[in-house]
Amino acid sequence: MNTYRIYEDLRLTLGEEAAKSLAHTLGPMFEEARNAVTKTEFRELCAAIESHNAVVDTGFARLADAQSRTEAKVSELAEGQSRLTEAQSRTEAKVSELAEAQSRTEAKVSELAEAQSRTEAKVSELAEAQSRTEAKVSELAEAQSRTEAKVSELAEGQSRLTEAQSRLEGRVSELADAQSRTETKVSELAVALGSLTNTVERLSIRTDAVVGRTFELQFRDRLSSYLGRFLRRSKLLRNDEVLDAIESVLDSEECDEVLRVDAIASGLVDGVPSHVVVEVSSTGDTDDVVRAERRAAILRKAGMVAIPVVACEAISRETALFAQARGVRVWCSGTMLGAAG
Repeated sequence: MNTYRIYEDLRLTLGEEAAKSLAHTLGPMFEEARNAVTKTEFRELCAAIESHNAVVDTGFARLADAQSRTEAKVSELAEGQSRLTEAQSRTEAKVSELAEAQSRTEAKVSELAEAQSRTEAKVSELAEAQSRTEAKVSELAEAQSRTEAKVSELAEGQSRLTEAQSRLEGRVSELADAQSRTETKVSELAVALGSLTNTVERLSIRTDAVVGRTFELQFRDRLSSYLGRFLRRSKLLRNDEVLDAIESVLDSEECDEVLRVDAIASGLVDGVPSHVVVEVSSTGDTDDVVRAERRAAILRKAGMVAIPVVACEAISRETALFAQARGVRVWCSGTMLGAAG
């Protein structure tokens, strides 16, 4: 019997490996049986076949068990295949996501490449700046050396200044003591000066009063000489005589004002009989102007032609203009100032 034919008959039933093993065993046996011619050899052949069949049956039993295990394994593999299919689907979805992420990554890499180019350019600039910085640091190091030398010199100068400061503080302490003594002396002088000032003020008041009274007496005595060109045929009148003539038309206060006039004179002013009411002061001021104007108005109230005059040795321009505006004549140091407007 052909070994290949035996293999083909058994392969589908037993499997490839078992069929091949059995074919190799049976092939030679059938070949020997075909060539045998005695019963003894035939019986031996049959016994061998039966023995081999037992072996085959045992192999078949083991193959059946293996088949069962194989089928169970195949079932497990089928389930695993199903899980693998699902995993494959998830993997493909994940791969799709990864592909999109890869696209984004590539775009990002492109951007990073551009950024890298810019970074490299910046690094090149920084390298140049670093070179300049190092050069500057070298210059600063040299300057620092010079500064340290200068600081050393300043420290020596500071030491000398400290010594001088100590001497100065001693001197200042001495000056403080002297200042204290000086302040005490100044305080004493201030008290003395205050007393002296009060004395001078009292003397000044008395002097002004004496000068004013002297000038008033001098003016009354020389009235015709001082006012001769302004008041012709002048005659100095006594205040009480004037009051006697007009007292009946005046009140008490106005009578007192007439008695306090410094000088009243009669005569001709521009050919008109008039009375001149004069306020005399060494320095003419606005109070003199107002008094002369007020007292001349009292005489005019009584029906007299009265002209107010301020006689002085000095007067400010402002007071002279004030008098001119009020219609008061000013005689100053021998000169009759501009006529009233």
